[in-house]
Amino acid sequence: MKYLVLLLGLFFSVQSSAGVYKCTDAKGNKIYRSNPCQEGQSNIQLNVKTGSATDLNAKEQEAQLTQQEQETKDAQQKLEEDQKLQKLTELKQNALDESAKNQFLIKNNPEKFSPFAIPPYKYDELTPFVKTFQPRLPEIERMRRQAAEKSLATGQCGRVESVELSEKSTKDGLVILVDCSTAKKFYLSEQELTSAPAP
Repeated sequence: MKYLVLLLGLFFSVQSSAGVYKCTDAKGNKIYRSNPCQEGQSNIQLNVKTGSATDLNAKEQEAQLTQQEQETKDAQQKLEEDQKLQKLTELKQNALDESAKNQFLIKNNPEKFSPFAIPPYKYDELTPFVKTFQPRLPEIERMRRQAAEKSLATGQCGRVESVELSEKSTKDGLVILVDCSTAKKFYLSEQELTSAPAP
């Protein structure tokens, strides 16, 4: 027994710089070696100087779990970024569609609209004030058209000269300003424009 302890001590001292591994196979047999254990064996690294032991299998599993968590986090972040980009793309396209309807209306009714009555609000070229309401750009473009038609329906407008988002707009409610050739101005609230369809 004394010789075994002496032999192990000598083995550990020689291998201390390279590391000592305690390997346990499926049958429970323990083997001490200077190289990491074979796959499928219990893999314990011994620190001869401190007497501490590190379960390399558990450490590897922990590293894999950390990597999986990071990959899941990265995938979730990418998904959120993709969804955000998709929403932005849809918003821009919807705003362009509404602007196109405005221009179609103007082109086909030159007696009712000046050529630049409803200039398109371009998402990336908005004034500081309009930019405050950027997420609602498609609605704003639609309401500009509705406000113009509603103003014309009163019989007091003559011809629409310009339709803009009014400085009276707030986060709680948009207001559209319509300037007419008769010098008449209409301030139409979001509530007025959404409560009843435009004529």
